Amino acid sequence: MQLRRELELLAPARNLEIGIAATDCGADSLYIAGPSFGAREAAGNSIQDIEKLVKYASRYSTKVFLVLNTILYDNEIKEAERIARHAYEAGCSALIIQDLGLLKANMPPIPLFASTQTNIRTVEQAKLLEELGFSRLILARELSIRQIEEIRASTKAELEAFIHGALCVSYSGQCYMSERLTGRSANRGSCVQACRSQYNLVDSNGKVLVKDKPLLSLKDLNLGEYIPQLARAGVSSFKVEGRLKNISYIKNVIRYYRMLIDNFTEHDHSFSRASAGRLHGGFTPRPESTFNRGYTNLFVDGKRGKWSSGDIAKASGELVGTVKSVFPERGGGARIELKSVLRLENGDGICYTDSKGEVLGTRVNVASNGYIIVNDQPDINPGTNIYRNFNKLFEKELENNMPRRLVGVDLTVVAHCGAIIVNAVSEDGFVVEFETKGPFEAAKNSDRAKESIIAQLSKSSGIYLFTAQLKDGDVIPFLQVSLLNGIRRELAERMDAVRMETVSKSGNRDKLKADNKPLKGKRITYLANSSNSLSDELYRELGAESVESAFEISPPAEVELMRCKYCIKFELGRCPSEGYRGKSDEPLYLENGGRRFRLGFDCGKCEMVIFG
Repeated sequence: MQLRRELELLAPARNLEIGIAATDCGADSLYIAGPSFGAREAAGNSIQDIEKLVKYASRYSTKVFLVLNTILYDNEIKEAERIARHAYEAGCSALIIQDLGLLKANMPPIPLFASTQTNIRTVEQAKLLEELGFSRLILARELSIRQIEEIRASTKAELEAFIHGALCVSYSGQCYMSERLTGRSANRGSCVQACRSQYNLVDSNGKVLVKDKPLLSLKDLNLGEYIPQLARAGVSSFKVEGRLKNISYIKNVIRYYRMLIDNFTEHDHSFSRASAGRLHGGFTPRPESTFNRGYTNLFVDGKRGKWSSGDIAKASGELVGTVKSVFPERGGGARIELKSVLRLENGDGICYTDSKGEVLGTRVNVASNGYIIVNDQPDINPGTNIYRNFNKLFEKELENNMPRRLVGVDLTVVAHCGAIIVNAVSEDGFVVEFETKGPFEAAKNSDRAKESIIAQLSKSSGIYLFTAQLKDGDVIPFLQVSLLNGIRRELAERMDAVRMETVSKSGNRDKLKADNKPLKGKRITYLANSSNSLSDELYRELGAESVESAFEISPPAEVELMRCKYCIKFELGRCPSEGYRGKSDEPLYLENGGRRFRLGFDCGKCEMVIFG
């Protein structure tokens, strides 16, 4: 019999509370940062909270991965080793890392996952990282299904792919604009998100082609409809971005993908879910109703589309409608008449672009005639699109109507006057037994007694949903409801204890073969992000002829600050490959705050480059 391949829904956890919420909404695994080196300055957590999250998640066989994915300086290696050791002792199932120097550090025996920051977008890079001992490769977001298939055919490591959330315009791990502008490195967890800023696009003659637009801001990723294709291409972990997102966002998005993955595995029995517990009741997910800049499938189907988020780099949300007319109110404020596609409610938040191109937002009240009332006098014209970026009723639903995640447990019950024996097997294979001695009084009505035993044991207790079947004995006893309820509660406690015993503190990691020289004769540039002596040493052991220091240590004067699959010329309809034959006074430049960045177009690779 062929084993079903497990598919994992991997959720972000900014903190303990959000990690618990993600677990309750169906996450198979969680990724969370420790006290430091987690690539999100505002999302650090204590080891104590991580240990609490591991204990909570383990009840559902949900795993916790620690994020340790910044590049490190020599004086930080010991602290990174300490955090890794503590994560291992707390029961984390893997570490997600970027800095290859950690492969030569004193790390615990825990599996290592290669962060998307290691820039996995070629077969060669994937094979190198697998040879280094990584058990999972977190792929670049820009890959197509065909490219994923090629990597799968050449490697055996698990493949993880992003399916939802914010998109960096640059290839991950290859963005140096924030460091150049402010000294805050994206590879050190301090990105200032320069890609969400306003820019002018200027040609070589100084002509402004586009003025004050977030030209590098992309829509958010949503690959919900591609889960079957990604799974069959070899992806086993589906990752949601969002370690800075709030709790309502995580609840909504994780439940949405839980529903999609469960629907797929129920119809294709080649695959199964990676943890235990089904969701019962609760809110219906609506991914369009929480933070988003509009959605794109990026390059997953191998085709280019319109990926820019347009005029709005912040959360635009759902399109409500178009302004028909604006009526100023005495004493301030205004009534706005809309041509609506959605109904607004009192307290909803809206956003729009004003006449200066700035994105503004406000809360609204709704009049009985359908007009929306705002307190301030808006700078808004007829024809302007209005978006809802805060849905008050849905936010309340997310807070007050959570699903219950219940683990199915089959009970086999033997009941006779001398003893009650129960064998319990959970949906993910955990087994406990329970026995209570009699004597018990024989039932006067054995059919009714059987019904009572099955009915009282086939209920939920704790996180378990029991389903009982009764094996016929010689004489069916009469059992009080209180006794049967007590048996059910005892089974739940024993099942909890057995599951907690499985929290693993061991792992295996393959080592690089000493005679393997995959980088023989190559010159390693700043793009490899080598920021410490251990990573330098590793690259040289792999055969590198020379190793440049990371951009953060020794920044070149003019160099690639970003390399992108996204292309401004394509977005503006100026791509030669798409038939554009008009005049193009290049080079083109992006301007912001007195700074100018030259654009290059590597049309052979269909990539755009931003130089600093």
